[in-house]
This record gives sequence, C-alpha cells and structure tokens, in this order.
Amino acid sequence: MIMANSLKEQIHEDMKTAMRAKEKPRLATIRLILAAIKQKEVDERIELNDDQIIVVLEKMLKQRRDSIEQYGKASRQDLVDQETFEVGIIQTYMPQPLSQVELDQLISDAIAESGATLAKEMGKVMGILKPKVQGRADMKAISAQIKQQLS
Repeated sequence: MIMANSLKEQIHEDMKTAMRAKEKPRLATIRLILAAIKQKEVDERIELNDDQIIVVLEKMLKQRRDSIEQYGKASRQDLVDQETFEVGIIQTYMPQPLSQVELDQLISDAIAESGATLAKEMGKVMGILKPKVQGRADMKAISAQIKQQLS
C-alpha cells in the first residue's frame, strides 16, 4: 500500500471519514492509534516517519494479540471480539506481509551474511533481518525459524 501522503496523514483522513460515517468502534480504534503515535512523539520529542509509525503499530498489534490470548483463556469472548476488531483496523496500516518464500530467502541470506552457524549467534542474524522485515512478518515466528536453521 504505497501512498503519496504519509501514513500519519492517511490515519488522520481515515479518522475524519469514520467521524463522518459515525463509525464509533472504528473511530475509537483510530484514535487509539493516533494517541500511541502522539505519545511516542512527545516522549522522544520527534516527528515520527512511516517506519517509526509501523514500529508503534507493531507494538500495538503485539499487545492486542497477547490480550486476545489472555481473554480467550478467561472465556471473555466480548473482549476477544473487541481486541480482534482493533487488530483488524491496525493491520490496515501495516505494509503488505511477506510470503513464506520471501521470508525463507531473507532468512537464508541473513544467515549467510552474518556467517552464523550456531543457535547462540542468532542475534547477529536478527540484527540483519529486523530492518528488512519490520512490520511485514511475525518476529516470534522468524526467530523460531532461524533457531531451527542454525541448530
């Protein structure tokens, strides 16, 4: 989803659209996203670029997924549904996910580039991979895949 305007501008436009359409749940989620971005900007006294916004969104997704898991264990379907809805909205701002083939290739390249041969050298590989896959793949799954290939 390549856009001429920035991700932040896109989120603001979507907020206005949701307000006009009176979509309260969607509006609430978009406001949560903007609040998280604003918080990060205020804390670090910077203007976030698209890559930094994706990091914020990724963190929000991780929190929601953890919550879904917890609420599921507690049999709170109402809260699971709410978090799942938020995940859906947040994911609309994430870059296109990598295919398994692309991911396998990136992991192989990163292992070759780092020269890692042991599982304990996984950090080197992750250091090379993280900027390339940020927001486009589940880091937990990648980590497991690297561990598997190095052991």
